[in-house]
Amino acid sequence: MEEEELECPNSSSEKRYFPESLDSSEGDEEGILACEDLELNPFDGLPYSSRYYKLLKEREDLPIWKEKYSFMENLLQSQIVIVSGDAKCGKSSQVPQWCAEYCLSIHYQHGGVVCTQVHKQTAVQLALRVADEMDVNIGHEVGYVIPFENCCTSETILRYCTDDMLQREMMSSPFLGSYGVIILDDIHERSIATDVLLGLLKDVLLARPELKLIINSSPHLTSKLSSYYGNVPLVEVKKKHPVEVVYLSGAQKESFESILRLIFEIHHSGEKGDIVVFLACEQDIEKAYEIICQEGSNLNPDLGELVVVPLYPKEKCALFKPNDETEKRCQVYQRRVVLTASSGESLIWSNTVKFVIDVGVERRKVYNPRIRANSLVMQPISQSQAEIRKQILGSSSSGKLFCLYSEEFASEDMRPLKPAEMQEANLTSMVLFMKRIDIAGLGHCDFVNRPAPNCFSHLPRGAEEAALSCWKKFLHPEGDHFTLINIYKAYQDMALNSTSEHCVEKWCHDYFFNCSALRMADVIRAELLEIIKRIELPYTEPAFGSKENTLNIRKALLSGYFMQIARDVDGSGNYLMLTHKQVAQLHPLSCYSVTKKMPEWVLFHKFSISDNNYIRIASEISPELFMQLAPQYYFSNLPPSESKDILQQVMDHLSPISTMKKEQKMCENCPETTEQRCTIQ
Repeated sequence: MEEEELECPNSSSEKRYFPESLDSSEGDEEGILACEDLELNPFDGLPYSSRYYKLLKEREDLPIWKEKYSFMENLLQSQIVIVSGDAKCGKSSQVPQWCAEYCLSIHYQHGGVVCTQVHKQTAVQLALRVADEMDVNIGHEVGYVIPFENCCTSETILRYCTDDMLQREMMSSPFLGSYGVIILDDIHERSIATDVLLGLLKDVLLARPELKLIINSSPHLTSKLSSYYGNVPLVEVKKKHPVEVVYLSGAQKESFESILRLIFEIHHSGEKGDIVVFLACEQDIEKAYEIICQEGSNLNPDLGELVVVPLYPKEKCALFKPNDETEKRCQVYQRRVVLTASSGESLIWSNTVKFVIDVGVERRKVYNPRIRANSLVMQPISQSQAEIRKQILGSSSSGKLFCLYSEEFASEDMRPLKPAEMQEANLTSMVLFMKRIDIAGLGHCDFVNRPAPNCFSHLPRGAEEAALSCWKKFLHPEGDHFTLINIYKAYQDMALNSTSEHCVEKWCHDYFFNCSALRMADVIRAELLEIIKRIELPYTEPAFGSKENTLNIRKALLSGYFMQIARDVDGSGNYLMLTHKQVAQLHPLSCYSVTKKMPEWVLFHKFSISDNNYIRIASEISPELFMQLAPQYYFSNLPPSESKDILQQVMDHLSPISTMKKEQKMCENCPETTEQRCTIQ
């Protein structure tokens, strides 16, 4: 954008961003001054300091600054905007300020701006930097919220917070009514909280059409986000400088010794610049720190001092950023060596980095659901992580990236994208959170990457018909939940009668079933059975196929999922949900879709919004059974609809006597029992 446009809000382009707040048409004296020469800060009404103009010139040099006009146009016209840019392009600091300008222009009628960060260190430092650039007070107009620290007031316009803190805020304010713009930053980190927010905000955006959602990401995730959200505007920030990449030739050697040797070679070369080393784990950081400190004391002092900076991503450590005052006071040249590990990329803010050393592997904590414990696994980093590490040198035209692995290793062993934490971590806290905000099941949340377990394997293209022919033998006329029971029972029989685990895995592969998900179901069932025995609850083995068993399953499903009911409103498979009046169809792989039998009322387990709105894992229910088991307060609060009128008529005709007769009739062929028992499927 041209400089004169920035200095004069009267230009046509700027007028769109500040249509009223800086307009002098109403005779406001402060507005006239701000409109004429921008001497007053529109956020606090005070004159700008000289530092503001100094920082403004630095902001104009950022790669993202050229995209301001495009971003503001898309922000005005669209509810969702994706910003794709490399590390250090300025998207984390500038986009929130532009969103604050937008909220100012509409007098904050929909709320302020919140920007999420994965690390609490970056949330604090970004808030400090942006407050400085906006020439306002930290803790007032701009603030931050991190665990155990709230540096905001009710008047805060722009706040930075960790993604888990915004997620926690949804417990008390599900629709986040305090905000007019929500920015999810660095979502390529793929933390659980960020993925949960991406899914939950889909529903919030439907309920609040005035709310804006901005998603900042690296270019590697752009195509996945576009398919997730559909046709939404994309603002792309171009790269600034090429970076020289040096790969290891031949087979991968002992990386730890190679790192230390390379650090000292760079230092002896006399070429100035700080070094960042990405190690596999925190133990390697500690080991390298001790060795470099010990060896560094024996180096030639004429080369300068070697200062080692350990940077632990998971701990509350300071960011690595330039400190001009320290360098001015120091008489001897200091070369800093930053030792960090995966997830430490966003903690490096210094422009003095000229060398990056990358080992290409990481030790990840992966949750094993079979043993209910975390395990540490050494594996290659992703191609997207390797690219982000290269981008640390993006502002330096003479920077070098030393990859302690071969190009073949990068192309063949590295996955394209960093795996989502949701697919590798213990989800207990996430499930409890979703229960806390009254989401009955994970199917209500449309995740970018869904967590396991699904008993059906991901089908390769062209295998749909073969899989459907295999699954047909397991279809149950009572619904998809009963089909899943059939599959689980067949898996149990196969596991009992097989001579080896390999046979079971082959059977699952042949029938397009997910073997690990079925194993997980077996583990969960065994754990539930153990709990029932421990607390001495009576139980009986399930009587598969009996009317009593079928009725008990329906009752159990309705007791837990009474909020997930839909009705075929036109007899052609268009199901209207009772709660939020979304219309969807049964999934093509549902037993009802295969048999062409469309029940009027169904209970569904999952609902996904995509090109086709589908309800998945559905089973037929009766309005009578629903009215017997659904809480009265829930029915009373349903929005008015034809379906509610039908249910009201059912309730009016149901009396205690008729209800008792109906239940007796449904169980007239069931064996008599002397006591109520728990049935484990």
